[in-house]
Formats: sequence, C-alpha cells, structure tokens
Amino acid sequence: MATNMSISVKATITVKLTVGGFLSSLFNLSYRLDDISDLLGKSFLLELVSAELDPNTGLEKKPIGRYARRAGKKDGEGTYVTNFVIPGDFGEIGAVLVQNELRNELYLKHIVLNGLPNGPIAFNCSSWVESKFDNPEKRIFFSNKAYLPSQTPNGLKGMREKELISLRGNGEGERKTSDRIYDYDVYNDLGDPHSKPELGRPVLGGSKNYPYPRRCRTGRPRSKTDPQTETRSVSFYVPRDEEFSEVKRASFITKTADSVLHALIPSLQTSLIDSNLGFPLFSDIDDLYYQGIAIPKLKNQGLLQRVVKAVSDAKEDLIKFDTPAMFDKDKFSWIRDEEFSRQTLAGVNPYSIKLVREWPLKSALDPDVYGPAESAITKELVEQEIKGFMTLDEALEQKKIFIIDYHDLLLPYVRKVRQIEGTTLYGSRALFFLTPDCTLKPLAIELTRPQMDEKPQWKQVFTPGLEATGCWLWRFAKAHFLAHDSGFHELVSHWLRTHCATEPYVIATNRQLSAMHPIYKLLHPHLRYTMEINALARQVLISADGIIETSFSTRSYSMELSSVAYDQLWRFDMEGLPADLINRGIAVEDPTAPHGLKLLIEDYPFANDGLILWDILKQWIADFVNFYYKDASMVQSDTELQAWWTEIRIRGHEDKKDEPWWPLLNTPEDLIGIITTIAWVASAHHSAVNFGQYALAGYFPNRPTIARTNMPCEDPTREGWNKFLDKPESELLICFPSQIQATLVMAILDVLSHHSPDEEYIGKHMEAAWGEEPAIKEAFGRFSARLKELEKIIDAKNADSSLKNRGGAGVVPYELLKPFSEAGVTGKGVPYSISI
Repeated sequence: MATNMSISVKATITVKLTVGGFLSSLFNLSYRLDDISDLLGKSFLLELVSAELDPNTGLEKKPIGRYARRAGKKDGEGTYVTNFVIPGDFGEIGAVLVQNELRNELYLKHIVLNGLPNGPIAFNCSSWVESKFDNPEKRIFFSNKAYLPSQTPNGLKGMREKELISLRGNGEGERKTSDRIYDYDVYNDLGDPHSKPELGRPVLGGSKNYPYPRRCRTGRPRSKTDPQTETRSVSFYVPRDEEFSEVKRASFITKTADSVLHALIPSLQTSLIDSNLGFPLFSDIDDLYYQGIAIPKLKNQGLLQRVVKAVSDAKEDLIKFDTPAMFDKDKFSWIRDEEFSRQTLAGVNPYSIKLVREWPLKSALDPDVYGPAESAITKELVEQEIKGFMTLDEALEQKKIFIIDYHDLLLPYVRKVRQIEGTTLYGSRALFFLTPDCTLKPLAIELTRPQMDEKPQWKQVFTPGLEATGCWLWRFAKAHFLAHDSGFHELVSHWLRTHCATEPYVIATNRQLSAMHPIYKLLHPHLRYTMEINALARQVLISADGIIETSFSTRSYSMELSSVAYDQLWRFDMEGLPADLINRGIAVEDPTAPHGLKLLIEDYPFANDGLILWDILKQWIADFVNFYYKDASMVQSDTELQAWWTEIRIRGHEDKKDEPWWPLLNTPEDLIGIITTIAWVASAHHSAVNFGQYALAGYFPNRPTIARTNMPCEDPTREGWNKFLDKPESELLICFPSQIQATLVMAILDVLSHHSPDEEYIGKHMEAAWGEEPAIKEAFGRFSARLKELEKIIDAKNADSSLKNRGGAGVVPYELLKPFSEAGVTGKGVPYSISI
C-alpha cells in the first residue's frame, strides 16, 4: 500500500457467542457492565500494525488505534466494527493488536480489513482474548499470509519474536486457566499418594528406569507425601486455546468420560454389591443391549444419554448400550478362529503382527531370572498345524509365518501383577500361518509364567483343537491373549504412539514456530485439541485407580508398562506407515510396486488403505513444503524450523535425545518426511486404532480387557479342574471381566469411538491461511479430490468377495481409513487431529 493519499478502511471483528456468556449475562454483573461497554462503542481496542519500519528512525511505526463497537448478532456469532483512516505512507498492514475492553474473555474468530487497494486482509485469530482487567497486555495477531523467518517484514520481526517469548513462559509458577503458556514436564501427576499411599505411582520421564515423552507443564505444587509427585486438581491446565470448542465440549463426548467415572461407577457399585461379580450367562451379556441393567437414578443422566436410558419407574435409570456393529452382524463371530486372525489385519490393533525372522523362537530375557528362554512352540507342533501346505522350513523361507509377541514385554510383570487380587498375567505370543487365499490361520498360543514363588517356570502351548477339552483350553488361551492384546493396543498402539508421543509436537510447534510460519499453518489442524483430550486422559483414564487400572490385566502397572514399551519399541523414524511395515517384516521395498512397497500379506486392509492415504497425505505435504522451500539452504537457514526440530528431540522426547535414528533436517525431503510422519500419527494412525473400538470391542468377549483367573491347566487342583470339565462356559465367564469392569469399559469405548458434530476431517475444509496462495489452494483441491476418490476405492474393495479379510457373511467391513464420516459411532472417518 504505497500512495500519498489517505485510505478509509473498515475493520470487522467476528467473535463466537458462548452459551456460558449468554446465560451468564442474564445474572452476572460483569456481563451487564460489558453490555454497557458495547452500547458505548468501547468493546475492543484495535490497533493496526505496519509491516514496515519508519524510514526516518529505523523503528517500528506507531500503530493506528480505534475502538470497535458492537454491530450485531447472527448464527451464534457477534460482529464488531470500526473505521480507520490510513495515511498513504503507512505501508502494508501486517498485524493487529487487540485489547479486550470488556470484563469477560471473548473467543475471537477473525478480523477482516476492507477498503485496501490490493483487496481485503484477513486475520484468522481463533483464540480466546482475556479482559484487559485480567491481563492488560495487548494480543498480537498476524495476517493469514505466511512468512519464513528470513522473509519476515522488518516491521513485524520484533513482534514475531515477542509473541513466541510470551508463549514459552519462564518455567515458573502455577499455570492459570487463562494462560497461553507452553512448557514441558514429566508425567508426575498420574499417582495420588496424598489421597491414599497405595495410589502412589512412579514418575514417568526423566530417568533411565522410566523414560517417557513429556507433557505440558502445569506448575502445581508437589505432594507433601511424595515430593516427586505433583498434586492433582479438579481440572488440569492446558493452554487456553488448546481447549475444546464449545460444540465439542457441550456434546456428549467430552463430558461423558468424567460422568462415567463419577456418576456411573458409584451407581453400578450400588446395584452390583459384589464388584467381582461376573456375568452368569452369555445371555446376560446380551441383555446389556436388549434389556439393560437397572441402576439408581443418576443426577446427571443427560450426560450419559447414549448409555443410560430413563425407566418408567422414576426411582431408577437403565444402562442400555447400543448394539455394536460386530454383534449386530454376527453375535457368534467372536468364537471363530478365522475372525480372531482377521482382526489382526483389519481390527483395532493392526500394528502388532510381524514376520517371524528367526527360528526357533527364543526369549531375550535372563533365564536365571525368568526360566528357560526357549519357546515351547516346536517345529513338530507347527508342522502338525500346517500339514498339507508345506514344511516349517519352506514356510519360513517363503515368509508365511507371522507372530504377535508380548512374551518379553509382559513376563517381567507377571509376578507383580499376580499379587493384585482379581487379575492374572502371562507372557504370551500367538503364531499364524499365511494361507494361499491371504487369510491367516492361527497355529498356536503360548502362555508362560516365569519361575516365581519357589515354583519353576510354567509354559504351555495351545492349539485350535477338535476334541472338547483342547477346544475349550484354546478358547481360554485366546481370552488371555486377547486381554494382553487389548492392553497393548490401548497403552501402546493407541495412547503411547499417538496421544502421548504427539503432545511434545504440540508444545514445540507453539514455542518455536511463529503463527506466521508456513509449517505452523500446515501443522496446526493436526495438533488441535490433543492437549485437552490428553489432560482428560490423565484425569480419569490413565491415572492411579482410573479406568485403565481398574479394568485391564496389568492394573496398577499399566502406565509403567507403557514406559517400558517406549524404551524398547518407540522410534520416530519407524512411526510412518511404510517404515513401520518394513520394520515389522510385513513389506519389502520394491520400486516397481504401488507405493514402492510389496506387501507380504497382500490382503491387509489396514496397510492397503493406509498406504494409499499415506501417499495422498505425503503428496499434499510435499506440494506445501516445496512451495516455501526451494532448496536445502532454505531449510538449513530457517532458525525457527531448526529450533523446533531440535526441541522436539532434546526436550519433548528428552529421554531418547541421544538415539542415532533421529532423522536429520537438512533438505526439503527431510522436512516432508518428518511432517508426513507427524501428520500420519495424528490423523490416520489414531483413527485406525480408535474409531473402531466400540464396533469391535463393545461386545467384550471379542476383546476382553482383563483375564481374571489362571488357565485351568496351570497347577490345577482336582476341584478346579473338575469345575472346568463340568462347566467350561461358566469358568470362561468368570475369567472374563466383571460386570462393573465390562460396563465401564463399554461406556468409555462408546465415548472414544464417537465423532463430534464439529469434527474436522482431513481434507474436507481448507484452512483460511492455505487459501492465501493460489498454488497452495490448488494443491489442497487435489488433496481433497484424492481423498474423495479413496472413499470410492475402499467401497470397491469392500465389495470384492475375493478379499476375504475385508468382508464376508456377518463381517464388519473395513472402513476405519475412509476419510469422511457423519457424527456418531460410525467406524469410519479420519479427523486431522487426535481430538478424542
């Protein structure tokens, strides 16, 4: 804007009207005073900032300020307007300073300046702005145009750095709800020794014994009982702009987890006097969907409306669950071995299966501590199971033997866990054979108890039997193995590898990348709401005596186990899908194959759909990155970008900062790989392990979270063995989760599998900042179109009867990586971010 004449510019500010604000205004004095300020035309002070320095002084030009007045309300939004007269030599407007003159915070959506010679300038704010009476510091908002640090207009350089400094904080003091400060801390708030000594838990992160990613620092005081532990509070701090939208917060999803813990559990405990009581009959499990369980009237029934139905008797409510998709299609499918195997490829935990690369199978644990290392799964046993196909040597050479192996991860915890009443544990592994029609045939499950309590090591191999006793022992072995798989899925595949590993990316992005940085603008939708859902998890899901500890086999050692998994298994360079598949031996590099990979299991629904989605995502990110970074020197000289990647490694994942496998960040190709991995984990990986949970585990016999009794054949008493022989079904029901455990987990899985009405699906809507550059806008159009095409590809595959792992009679089709979905429990839809 270079002209000698002054220009008249109109500024329109759009704020989001909150339900709380509207209701409070009827009764709250501060809101009534705000109404007076609105009438007086002094709601906001808006100051326009020039992108140029004063040529005479070399300093920032003085901003031009005006008060904005309220102009109207419509569709849940309020508008404020003001007019400016801009001198001809003011230069291009690059930022605005905002001061909230009201007494209550407001959610500022965007600001648009109209009347400028080169068209409107937009500022996408999407931020809560405190009242000046609480924080007199003016807020800085930059225009939607992106700048690398070296390209920042001179008039904005100081403000760019000032805003980042304010977001980093000084690492001191307890955070307030209204703060916008991002900093790191260890997981020292999972335990609650101040409440009960037995609720003390080790600090995760910051030690060799318990390495872990970092969380957002809250600064709460330390417990007097255990100075290493931070005291817990009613609400857990997250930076103000990381909190859920009001639609998401008001919806069923965001409030139910807390309601389940504080309303549903006490009512269940009142109704079910014996907390260890299992389901007497399988038909009693069915009644959870057909008849329901009567419980005392809940005060907050509305928050549990999907699960808790009102009963005609006003004194009671009823827990009645929606029928899970798998149960609805075939209520007996959980019994079939074919379905057990199929779900390793098309279920909620497709990340565990891997190729057997060495034979015989052998533990890496110390045999002096845990007993003999050799597996009891012998060559003869395997060949008995695959007879008619080939020998074991041929199967290994042709890469037909696959395994899910939790043996060494779980075995060190068996003795500890068995000291807790109502649970048990084994080291476990399951072996599979890839048949000619690309389905997996289960061969064996091995369960091991280490030498302990003056008893020798116990291990036994179970196979799909034809005679009655062997058949029932196989069902028990499957129940134990599936409980272990459920725990690994929730603690590692889901929590650790998505929620937990991503929080450091959120913190580093806000601390080191300016809001005007193009990579910030690219990453922001992938990081939205993750800190809030993680804080909720620390409150009620993964905390001491929380839902995971009360309902999963590893009980109070669950989070400690996830630390061991982080130490042994997590590598950033293996978190992208192609690298993960190669690492597990499921794929080999092949330049002639689609996606550059050849899958050893050709009908692997998660990998088939995932590789297409990975390529679409990577191409979009490559188009974006290559627009801003023309060569390696631009990546290497980007101070914010280099500081961001360094901080992720040395602070966010500090306990692994010295690992040699961290990718370098020297070229645009390096950056594309890093960003694609982060975006994949936050979107597709999370969706694959999360949104199918209720469909496939809502009927818990298919995926029990806990096995409460030992195998009937482990050191059996005569009485115990006879009970098993007489009524094996009843003994299996006793082994399954208790009624309280099952209903609690089912309610939570329903919550976690649910899409919010305002869910932001990958590629559906373009971020405002992406529309500033025509080339980026065109790239997004291609991205969105390819995602729509992926939906058609997945539908076509699910209709192909030759792909037996995708469908069939009574089989839930694989749709978890279909990009789009409607609200509710749908078993499909890939949001940008980890938002539930």
